[in-house]
Amino acid sequence: MTRAELKSRAKAQLGGGIFKDNWLYAIIVILIQGALVGAINGIPGVGTVASIIIGGPITYGVAKLFLKQARDGQKMDIGQIFDGFKDDFGGTLLLGFLQTLFILLWSLLFIIPGIVKAYGYSMAFMLKADHPDYDWRTCLDESQKMMQGHKMELFILDLSFIGWLIVGELCLGVGTLWVAAYMQAAHTQFYENLRQTPVVG
Repeated sequence: MTRAELKSRAKAQLGGGIFKDNWLYAIIVILIQGALVGAINGIPGVGTVASIIIGGPITYGVAKLFLKQARDGQKMDIGQIFDGFKDDFGGTLLLGFLQTLFILLWSLLFIIPGIVKAYGYSMAFMLKADHPDYDWRTCLDESQKMMQGHKMELFILDLSFIGWLIVGELCLGVGTLWVAAYMQAAHTQFYENLRQTPVVG
């Protein structure tokens, strides 16, 4: 599937217009995610630890919401952003923590290995949402298998949003929320496409 097709499907998932209900609900989800992590990071002394605790569960909830929307086309149930705290709190916490840790360790070698590893692990939370029984290692391993031969495709897809991000910044930065929702939907469509693609090797 081409980048244009993926982005077209992402737009359709969000309702087709930037002020459609699906897109606005997706923006609220992205806003809640960013606000929670940002606010907790700002708490002196405990911010880093607290953000680690909530980061994985919230990322899981966002992945689950976008996947559900991609499949049923309905508005998001915003409360489900917190599903990571009840579906498998320990598992989503560990997945978020170890995903971040491994990317950081690879980045210490040089920035490029860290970027490569980040793209290799990029499908981990969507895999977790689809397979709640997977532990953190299985999610990371299966993500790397799924992304084998496809990392550059996702990287170029992300680069294709640069124009949108520039426009979003010109709108007092508020526009970037629309872009973030669009990018998350595009990543979801990328995952959906990969699910139907035979794994290389």
